[in-house]
Amino acid sequence: MKVKEKKKSKKDYLIQSVVHAIDLLEAFKGESDEMGVTELSKKLGLHKNNVFRLLATLELKGYIEQDKQTGNYKLGVKVLELGQQFVKHLGLLRQAHPVMRELLAKCNENIYISVLRGSNCVYIDGVEANQVVKVTSRIGHRLPLHATASGKVLIAWENEDDILKIMPSEELKKFTPNTVTNRTELLNILAEVRKKGYATDMEELDIGVRCIASPIRDYTRKIVGALSISAPSIRMDDEKLYGYFANLVLEGAKEISHRLGFIEED
Repeated sequence: MKVKEKKKSKKDYLIQSVVHAIDLLEAFKGESDEMGVTELSKKLGLHKNNVFRLLATLELKGYIEQDKQTGNYKLGVKVLELGQQFVKHLGLLRQAHPVMRELLAKCNENIYISVLRGSNCVYIDGVEANQVVKVTSRIGHRLPLHATASGKVLIAWENEDDILKIMPSEELKKFTPNTVTNRTELLNILAEVRKKGYATDMEELDIGVRCIASPIRDYTRKIVGALSISAPSIRMDDEKLYGYFANLVLEGAKEISHRLGFIEED
């Protein structure tokens, strides 16, 4: 009598080295931007030699990068590319791109879409100005929440407890003399952002660069991204920032939100 073979589950087909590689990439979620071999070894419970081999393989494929100065490792650009593809599947960039093109035609300044990732905002797509003097591209960059217009917008509607978890320290990193470095002061600014519907960066990350951003919501009313306009300060003075550019970014974010199924309450 032939014994019927037991049907194998998906777990029986697991490749342990692939699992370890995925665990290593996921170790960067919600943690510092960079980690060393020893830190990753302790976090993953793997021998340093195994961690180093995983890092070398992932670095070769572009999913991990090593900082030549510190020797630490961080997520590579290939991770961003995968993330971009995932967001595209969700429809955010597909719906946002035509609106960004329209805004670019109106103001000829850099237009970006960014999303919240841990304690940073990540600029995942954009269209850029055809100007001799323009802002350096931010696409693919992870930037601090407290020093960017997009970052402020992405957390302004979170409850205070969640904001405190994202920013556990009262003192925030200073990038320029204009950077808000006190978390309590930032919370007050975020309250104003909720009232106005937009946030600004008044040379808080880079001297000579200003930015304004507004939230993008989907059909669940959840904020899924931020639309921003960045320009040299000489072309974005106070009058234009709070008038022309504020209207552009508010209308643009509203249009993308509507395309994603967001319906405003009466």
